Amino acid sequence: MYGSPLPDIERVIIREDLQTVSEYIADYIISRINSFKPTPAQPFVLGLPTGSSPEIIYKILVQRHRQGEISFKNVVTFNMDEYVGLPRDHPESYHSFMYKHFFSHVDIAPQNINILDGNAADLAAECAAFEARIARYGGIELFLGGVGPDGHIAFNEPGSSLSSRTRVKTLAYDTILANSRFFGHDVGQVPRMALTVGIQTIMDAREVVIVATGAHKALAVQHGLEGGINHMWTLSALQMHRHPLIVCDRDATLELKVKTVRYFESIEQAGTDARTQGPPLVYRPRTYVPAPMDLTGKQQQQQQQQQQQQQQQQQQCFVSLTPMPKVPKDLRIDTELHRRALEDDELTPDSMSSRMVDSAIGGIDATLKGDLVTDRMGSRIVSH
Repeated sequence: MYGSPLPDIERVIIREDLQTVSEYIADYIISRINSFKPTPAQPFVLGLPTGSSPEIIYKILVQRHRQGEISFKNVVTFNMDEYVGLPRDHPESYHSFMYKHFFSHVDIAPQNINILDGNAADLAAECAAFEARIARYGGIELFLGGVGPDGHIAFNEPGSSLSSRTRVKTLAYDTILANSRFFGHDVGQVPRMALTVGIQTIMDAREVVIVATGAHKALAVQHGLEGGINHMWTLSALQMHRHPLIVCDRDATLELKVKTVRYFESIEQAGTDARTQGPPLVYRPRTYVPAPMDLTGKQQQQQQQQQQQQQQQQQQCFVSLTPMPKVPKDLRIDTELHRRALEDDELTPDSMSSRMVDSAIGGIDATLKGDLVTDRMGSRIVSH
């Protein structure tokens, strides 16, 4: 199935629990980055989520980095989403989550970190600029994401357009209510809006890897794999992707037909190991141009100039792309937060009801506790 450069079905890997699912995905990401052999001119572009599902993956990646098995020095990251109006150093912001759980522990350069600015003066322009930055890097090589119980990915909740790109989303009341427990159970403190990548942004990635664990994700997995493509279950859009990989635990397969589970298990038993048989790694600049948004005349002119520059780069074909420096001037992340993160079970959610803590997480923190060594990101951030 996977020897061809154009696989025609989804890859689904089933493991027993969250720990083994996380280990498989961490192995996969390490394998893809190392096989790519990234350089400063040709970095590996990685899309990242927040939340309970990927938290164990991040801990494993940090451990493997400490053991010298993987470097993120030539990796560029783009995060899926961020709250609107929440200070970057707020404990519940996704900036804080990423720094205290991942960025502060590895050798990634601050200018290679791309997270949407929920405090931008012009949110529409911020979204357009985010898409433009992705395009300038040649597109995302691998997008890691979670899925909510209602089948959503990122903040693309049920009803989201399958052709959507990075944009401002108003949060549903259910999302606000579910997230209130992270804000002292005060609904009034939960942000009403968020910035999120769109379904088409995710679909444009060369690979998409989805983690789904827990019985409360079973219905989403069933609709995503066995149901038709439906904007009410945005996970189902991956049925149209050329290189999707879904890794789930046993509980997340409870709603699947027995023959479906056996089919995907038989593929792996036949010798298909996604960790060593991913799609061909070829560094090719993308050709898509972000969809136009409602911009001012000056902003439209700037966007046209950026597109012209991008086209000139693509005409040179396979030339080295120099990452554009992006060091936030006002970033004030408390890098001490990661210490508390390693001591407690507090989890920052990615979106909606996927922010429920998976029951399989229990005991993991105790196992990994003390394995991480502090690497202060603050020492690598340029002060202004």
